[in-house]
Amino acid sequence: MPVEFLTDEQAARYGRFAVDPTPEQLARYFFLSEADHALIAERRRKHNKLGFAVQLCTLRYLGTFLPHPIEVPSVVVEHLAQQLDLPPEVFIKYALREETRYNHRRTITEYLDYREFDDFQVFRLIRWIYAHLAVSVIRPSVLFDLATAHLISQKIVLPGVSVLARLIARVRERYTARTYEGLSRKLNAQQRKTLEDLLILPEGKWQTPLDVLRTPPTRVGAMSLYQALHRIEQIRAVGISSVELSEVPESRQAALVRYAQTVRVQLIERLTEDRRLATLLVFLQHLERTATDDVLEMFEAQVNEMSLRGEAKRRRERQRSLKDLDQAALLLRDAALIMLDTGIPAEQVRELALQRLGETKLLEAAGKVAELASPDADTTPEALSGYYGSVRRFLRSFLLTVTFSGTPSAQPLLDALAFLKRMDEPGGGKPKWREAPRGFVSKPWRRHVFPRRGEVNHQAYTLCAVDRLYQALKRREVFVERSERYGDPRAELLQGQAWLDVRDDVCRALERSLDPAPELGSLKLELDNAYREVDRHLETNKSLWLTQENVKTIVNLAAPEAIEEPISLKLLRAETSARLPTIDLAELLMEVHSMSGMADPFTHVADGKTKVKNLPLSICAVLLSQACNIGLKAVARPDVEALTLSRLSWVQQNYVRAETITAANARLVDAQYDLPLAQSWGGGEVASADGLRFVVPVRTIHAGWNSKYFGAQRGVTYYNFTSDQFTGFHGIVIPGTLRDSLYILAGLLEQQTRLDPREIMADTHGYSEVVFGLFALLGYKFSPRLADLPDQRFWRLDRDADYGALNDLSKHTLNERLISAHWEEMLRLAGSLKLGKVGATSVMRTLQRGGSLSSLGRAIAELGRIEKTLYLLNYVHDEAYRQRILRQLNRGEQRHSVARAVFHGQKGELRQRYREGMEDQLGALGLVVNAVVMWNTRYMQVALDDLCRSRHQVLEADVARLTPLLHEHVNMLGRYDFTLPEEIAQGQLRRLRDPSSLGEYLNRIS
Repeated sequence: MPVEFLTDEQAARYGRFAVDPTPEQLARYFFLSEADHALIAERRRKHNKLGFAVQLCTLRYLGTFLPHPIEVPSVVVEHLAQQLDLPPEVFIKYALREETRYNHRRTITEYLDYREFDDFQVFRLIRWIYAHLAVSVIRPSVLFDLATAHLISQKIVLPGVSVLARLIARVRERYTARTYEGLSRKLNAQQRKTLEDLLILPEGKWQTPLDVLRTPPTRVGAMSLYQALHRIEQIRAVGISSVELSEVPESRQAALVRYAQTVRVQLIERLTEDRRLATLLVFLQHLERTATDDVLEMFEAQVNEMSLRGEAKRRRERQRSLKDLDQAALLLRDAALIMLDTGIPAEQVRELALQRLGETKLLEAAGKVAELASPDADTTPEALSGYYGSVRRFLRSFLLTVTFSGTPSAQPLLDALAFLKRMDEPGGGKPKWREAPRGFVSKPWRRHVFPRRGEVNHQAYTLCAVDRLYQALKRREVFVERSERYGDPRAELLQGQAWLDVRDDVCRALERSLDPAPELGSLKLELDNAYREVDRHLETNKSLWLTQENVKTIVNLAAPEAIEEPISLKLLRAETSARLPTIDLAELLMEVHSMSGMADPFTHVADGKTKVKNLPLSICAVLLSQACNIGLKAVARPDVEALTLSRLSWVQQNYVRAETITAANARLVDAQYDLPLAQSWGGGEVASADGLRFVVPVRTIHAGWNSKYFGAQRGVTYYNFTSDQFTGFHGIVIPGTLRDSLYILAGLLEQQTRLDPREIMADTHGYSEVVFGLFALLGYKFSPRLADLPDQRFWRLDRDADYGALNDLSKHTLNERLISAHWEEMLRLAGSLKLGKVGATSVMRTLQRGGSLSSLGRAIAELGRIEKTLYLLNYVHDEAYRQRILRQLNRGEQRHSVARAVFHGQKGELRQRYREGMEDQLGALGLVVNAVVMWNTRYMQVALDDLCRSRHQVLEADVARLTPLLHEHVNMLGRYDFTLPEEIAQGQLRRLRDPSSLGEYLNRIS
């Protein structure tokens, strides 16, 4: 090995014929032109002519010369010999003449306009490597491949493999050292000392200050929130928040953060001084942002918990007072009946009511109704009324520590927060309560905050401000400085010259015109045709009919009929599943690695290297322990070096993380994509999204309440995306059960696989008009399964068009002017999302709830109404389309069943306290399920081939309805042996099972 970062495969294929050239490559690189023939003809001997031609075409194809020409594939020699009308055997004589080959090299290099890799080219390549390292952290093996391609494109003869590899390693090391040195120079003597002190263990303590700071909070409560705020103050006290890091690429900062967050303090201490200080500097700034996120998540959870508990208490008290309320209401009812009695003279009504019912009783009844009956539909003020003391425990520190900004609509709330902050500042000069800003107080809060004219209830005012802040943070109307998840998404959008520079490219990529007129014209024509198509087939569409209810046209759709499975499909499914070999899950993972190299992307957190003996074995064991939720002890074996508990713990800490899991998952998804059987299920253009719920019984701030899914406990949702090839290509961990539509677009934009799904299915709760609009702008098609079709509105662009029976249904007209006015801004937003400048989740939160982007949000929603109407018309018109949506959603649900079977340990509960741990474990679960899918697909193909050889009828339509989401033949319990038989490790497949045991079943279904 020349340099340790290169794999054997990379070193072997560099400047070599790894495989024989294809016919297309022979035609492109090994065809001799007239000029080539003329140059070759200058050689006198036959072997020199053929050898010269081989070297000429080798340089064209490989970008270099072979050190030993005998390594040229025979197909190349024969192809060139045929063109020169020479016998191929003469090439052997040329291969022995080293001096002749060297002279020919110089001639060929000059003829093809190539340049040797001299000192000047070394200098240019170093600058090119520096440019790449300045914008991203590229693994050295990837940088090696990029540098190879760069040299070939520049027509520079490739140097030896060790020369190039050592040059890359040296430049990376030098650049990294300069980066560390540059960062450490930004620190003064006091900052350096403060950072170094974080690594020193104080006497009598069991944690260093750095360990204390990087340990996130786990409990939700007023006191826990106060402590989390104190953690932010401790981080800021280090004094490095204002150090500028803009020149350091985000990816390089992320690498430093990942290392500092993962490794033990003792390993950070052993780093060189510059690297140690640079790592701590970047990490502490990142830690301030994530600690702020933790505080805001705790704040939201605390307010939500107070609201839920307060509402439960209010309901209990209301139930206890219902009897008193009923009696008071009945008495007042009697008074009302006296007043409404037309037989009683008007002047005698009051006297008669007081005589019959009693003035005292009527006053008491009216007071009781006023006390117990709430005039507001929103009961939040009453629910929060008893929590002023809890809020005061953290509010002062909260307002002093967290800096808020917001949209113009949030300015009254920001003024109120500033007022409360001044009220808590020490010293004199506090404002008066009568000066308190009032614009933010909503109608349900008004009578509580202002009980009488000119009076302010300061407790209700404070609780109202807290409630409105909670709502504004969720809507992203209020933003927080130095926060990753609560920052202002508007600041990340392409702006000014940056947008103008990429505007044309974005429009081409999105296949959109900058002029809205042709876009709207095309949509109007498409919408018009869709309406007329549905109206034309309305009488023949037996599944669709219209009814009138309260002068309103209602769309009715018959429930889909189950598609009957033919006997041939049942037989094929039984025969195929019966042939799948039984296997332990541990063996399955190792075999999938031998098929796809699944464990290769797992690199060390510090240096990106993978050079550890038997690393794939350790990786598979860690993945299994996480996916099965059984812990490392269950898979550890003291007699196997790669499976000792200490080794597995070290591998889990340094190799298994979100980044490497994502890369490994992409490799599996791509490998599944290349399997012919997977192509018969789909081409990767269609996907579905759905959530898998997990109870989290441990203390954590990253779980939420939902009695439907989690009972009396908290939980998280693993929102994952399933392709039409049954693979999961992305997953997002969501605390509790937040609105799914916020995350659908994020999954498509952030996924890292070869798949490019253009259509996505989801359940009813996963859509909104903004989702439809953004999907359309980005070139995606959104197809949710609807459960509330009668409540949907159908929109039109042409107000004068006649759609027959659908006229009343389509009476709502869209606002074209709103779309036209914001068209370029909509494209700018779509371009920012496409280029990854802004997060989809934050944008969705902002657009769906007003704020300064409300006009843009309304414009996108208006476009979404067009797309939603097109979807609805297609949905009610085409039964096959509805069946396709249902079939894809069923694939996601089947995948969840397999995931539940794998995740069997500890009652199927997720016991991770921190978000990173949740993401890693559920990512490992998705990876293992993909491994099962790929293994099943591979062996199902073998089983189908076996059936074809045995003359069993195999219909393509039946094959398309098979599923690899099977797990009955996979043992997940008790035995975790990661050893593979030698022949399986070398790439052979297992023998299929004998399906004769299914004879009785097959006879029954026949």
